[in-house]
Amino acid sequence: MFKGISEKEIKKILEATPHHIESYDKGETIFHLMDDADRIGIVLEGRVEAQKSFPNGSQINFSIRGAGEMIGPAAAFSGSHKYPCDVVSLEHVSLMVLQRKDTLALMQRDIRILENFTKEIASATYMLQQRLELLSYNGIAQKAAFWLLLQARQTGQNTVKIPGSVSNWAMIMNVSRPSLHRELKRLEDENIISYNPPIVTIMSTSDLQDVLGV
Repeated sequence: MFKGISEKEIKKILEATPHHIESYDKGETIFHLMDDADRIGIVLEGRVEAQKSFPNGSQINFSIRGAGEMIGPAAAFSGSHKYPCDVVSLEHVSLMVLQRKDTLALMQRDIRILENFTKEIASATYMLQQRLELLSYNGIAQKAAFWLLLQARQTGQNTVKIPGSVSNWAMIMNVSRPSLHRELKRLEDENIISYNPPIVTIMSTSDLQDVLGV
């Protein structure tokens, strides 16, 4: 939100903007599904995850946000003003919280903040589209292949760093850790990838695309 703005300017902006700092322990819910979305948060420390549970007991983990990233901006400025999912702390979290009206005043005051905010919303929308495509695949190997090819395409490299631990990566793809580990081992045995945590090297892009049926 404050990208491209000097530390001195940020301090001046925050001195004139109502905000407060909140702390959460691991596992605490920061925003609840269908609560009024009247505030946004900026993660100062730790990581949070957007989650949605269903009556059958299943759960979809949408995204993980870390230090410097915003949570709740799309919901706060949507027509419904409701949070579409729970946002839960994955570890100890320190959060800067701003009310919707104060965030709006910030954007009106500084075009750079407005531009950064708009980019964040656009990036989140793009990531959600990719997430939906990921979840459209049924097979675990397909999900892993899609994720690896997407990361390789974005970086232009065949080496991909997994997001945190294997457990975290499995959570993002909504699969179990043992199942993901088993499929990665199978892909490695077939010389499609080389797996040396936390790095996955794509040995054959065409074979990985074949896993997707491309």
